[in-house]
Amino acid sequence: MQHLSQSQTQNKMAPKNLKILSNQCYHHITTNALFLIIPSLLFAAIHHLSIINLNHLYNDSLTAAAAILSLCISLSYFLRPRKVYLVDFACYRHDPAFSTARDVITEKMSTLLSPESLSFVTKVMERSGAGDETFVYGLRDFPPKSSFECAREEAEIVLCGAVDDLMAKTGVEAARIGVVVVNVSTFNPVPSLSAMVVNRYKLREDVLTYNLGGMGCSAGLIAVDLAKRLLQVQRNSYALIVSLECPTSGHYLGPDKSKLLSNCLFRMGASALLLSNRPSDRRTSKYELTLTLRTHRGADDRSYNCVSQQPDNDGALGITISKDLPAVAGEALKANITALGPLVLPVSEKLTFLATLIRRKWLHMKGLEPYVPDFKAAFEHFCVHAGGKAVLDAVEASLRLRAWDMEPARMTLYRYCNTSSSSVWYQLAYAEAKGRVRRGDRVWQLGFGSGFKCASGVWRALRTIPPHEVDNPWLHVIDQYPISLPN
Repeated sequence: MQHLSQSQTQNKMAPKNLKILSNQCYHHITTNALFLIIPSLLFAAIHHLSIINLNHLYNDSLTAAAAILSLCISLSYFLRPRKVYLVDFACYRHDPAFSTARDVITEKMSTLLSPESLSFVTKVMERSGAGDETFVYGLRDFPPKSSFECAREEAEIVLCGAVDDLMAKTGVEAARIGVVVVNVSTFNPVPSLSAMVVNRYKLREDVLTYNLGGMGCSAGLIAVDLAKRLLQVQRNSYALIVSLECPTSGHYLGPDKSKLLSNCLFRMGASALLLSNRPSDRRTSKYELTLTLRTHRGADDRSYNCVSQQPDNDGALGITISKDLPAVAGEALKANITALGPLVLPVSEKLTFLATLIRRKWLHMKGLEPYVPDFKAAFEHFCVHAGGKAVLDAVEASLRLRAWDMEPARMTLYRYCNTSSSSVWYQLAYAEAKGRVRRGDRVWQLGFGSGFKCASGVWRALRTIPPHEVDNPWLHVIDQYPISLPN
């Protein structure tokens, strides 16, 4: 009977294995078809030239020219980059039960922190740009008996909440997803969070999964770049990207003020995106990915060490945020926009920048300030990582943006605090809920992360998104925003 049961199991698995094998063969043939065709064409051309007759040289030259032209057209078609579309995205909808007043947080902390540390934490939260109420998980039983178990529960809640919403929106079957990329700051359990996705949604056996950890608040855009590259070699496929923040795993209760900052700034949140390289999905997708760009300053010691996870003098583990962070972030931003500008700015801005550079460098015109390009000429929407009020103030001043441009970032910070790399998607959801996204609009997402990195993602709206079609966490409260914030 046991032998019979094994045979039945093998018979059931055979069609599934055969299907996986056929899919792999299909991908291998379509990916390498060009390399099989080109040698055959070259061999035929060499053979033809070896028997050519001078009397037919003219006619054959025309034929050869036509063949070469056809070959060039075929090469350009097969080698062109595949376009990547954002079918839709979803942000975790916070359970109202997790909404917690600032006074409740400080009251909980008062029994765990010294008066000096509590005063510091209170002052930072008041000046962070976050509202009086934010969403916190596990505060009722804080500190938890097991921070690991609490973090796992938190991760599952936000991850599955965002992905469930996304799958319901798109209607795409889980079996059609070929790539999964999950990113989180510090919580990295075994099995990984990407394995959690495979298990919960029963993805196919040949799915490519990646788990990015320790890359900070820029990891979401780095995940987009990774998925884009994978979709260049996977034909007619979908990629699922999940960005989440689980601050419970890194809560610090020691006296080191540089480690207490993360307690004040980070809160739970998640976003899920579905990317596609299928040409047929262009009609129904919201955005097209036009550019990803990353600047890594890790070779510089000050940049590398400005955000790091390490123990304090008593051995308590925490994330240290150094005083060098604003300067390091400014340098990374400058390097990133220097590389991004020539790729996105209109000709008029490029010429103005060049003229100013010539006058300062070669004509030695003293007192002439460097020209800061007007990125409002290149983008209609700005989604800047909501790392804190100081971060947003610095970016607004550096890029000379308007209050309207920074509104999605400031309102996201106010309502949700810092949700790490998912914050840029809460901001795009805000713009959609306000009815601001029109067909052809360009969106610039900007993220900063430990290491130190600055990452940019540029999208183009494929259609106008009317507010009545929007279904996201801002839906029922959008009329209450924007809120006037104190300086």
